[in-house]
Amino acid sequence: MNGGDLGLPVDVPSTALFTDQYELTMLQAALRGGTADRRSVFEVFTRRLPPGRRYGVVAGTGRVLDAVENFRFDPAVLAFLRERDIVDERTADWLADYRFRGSVWGYPEGEVYFPGSPILRVEGSFAECVLLETVVLSILNHDSAIAAAASRMSAAAGGRGLIEMGARRAHELAAVAASRAAYIGGFQSTSDLAAGFRYGIPTVGTSAHAFTLLHDTERDAFQAQVASLGRGTTLLVDTYDVAEAVRTAVEVAGTELGAVRIDSGDLLLVAHRVRQQLDELGAKDTRIVVTSDLDEYAIASLAAAPVDAYGVGTQLVTGSGHPTCSMVYKLVARAESADEGAPLVPVAKKSLGGKLSVGGRKWAARRLDAEGAAEAEVIGTGPVPPELADRQLLVELVRHGEVVGREPLDTARDRHTRARAALPMSALQLSRGEPVIATEYV
Repeated sequence: MNGGDLGLPVDVPSTALFTDQYELTMLQAALRGGTADRRSVFEVFTRRLPPGRRYGVVAGTGRVLDAVENFRFDPAVLAFLRERDIVDERTADWLADYRFRGSVWGYPEGEVYFPGSPILRVEGSFAECVLLETVVLSILNHDSAIAAAASRMSAAAGGRGLIEMGARRAHELAAVAASRAAYIGGFQSTSDLAAGFRYGIPTVGTSAHAFTLLHDTERDAFQAQVASLGRGTTLLVDTYDVAEAVRTAVEVAGTELGAVRIDSGDLLLVAHRVRQQLDELGAKDTRIVVTSDLDEYAIASLAAAPVDAYGVGTQLVTGSGHPTCSMVYKLVARAESADEGAPLVPVAKKSLGGKLSVGGRKWAARRLDAEGAAEAEVIGTGPVPPELADRQLLVELVRHGEVVGREPLDTARDRHTRARAALPMSALQLSRGEPVIATEYV
């Protein structure tokens, strides 16, 4: 069962209209011109990382695979296209039978990437591949941006807990995707039940200030919450006076109180005071959770504070200032003709303004130094050097239209932990800098 079975807005019946109109007009013109069946290779990459970022994080691959499977032009969609005269009858008939039957290779989810990395390679006829541009980019650009922010926050947290709680700051469907990406990037749980239901991410949540304000006294609110959720619950202690609230919380729940949450004020100062007060009251095992517009910089500034977990919302689901990765989907090779076996010809856009592309069907490998740390992202179109043969990054995701690369979300999460650990230590610096390793073309 998934969210669609309950009528929750977490799935859609078709992803076919998650596209730009020009993809269909290109298809129509290619069908008429006789080039639609030419074998083609498209690649997803970014020319640069967001300013100051030292690495990117691949996320959304699993959702891309779902989107490709669900890319179907059902009768209602075709009727819409016909009524608006978006495509002609021949093209509509072609779309009615559309199924992606090509192949997809890509960096596995959770892997890190750098400028020029061929994050995804889509191969098939021009017609079947060109239609996937927008849906592929919308997923990868969004999810990878969130995962990169999550990874930076995870590194800054230094092993302390991270709770994703940004659902109220994003579109309801984007919030579910953001929670998934944040989990890959290192967060442990989410407040979004749709994300927990759809992807099995652990969910958490207790109460907001409204619950305290509902009651005649703060003590009444704490007593009601503890009676319902047990002594291990988390009590919100900054509605009125923090010191008085902490004292009341321990009186109500005892020294078995699970945690207190602080959502305002000078978090560094207040956390120290609360920790001292809890210890003096005997609640030495009671944890401290802080929230309130946190980002990776705020988390890093609290490294010396006695904080056990961070709750992050707005800055996480907006990519901490970089809500997209500027990934593009470009044709890099195409066959000389529609004949089966026609050789591929590298193609690339030539442009001023930093929009140059590198033609050719590419492979990628990560070269390590003598200590086992990554030192270069090596990208090529010819034979793979023997010394890099076992360091190749692209894996098979779709074979002849069938998904073969789907994996559990925890696999992607664990992969990211390993990939980030293999980068030079400077990758974890929050100061502005260049990509932590260089991209080399061979």
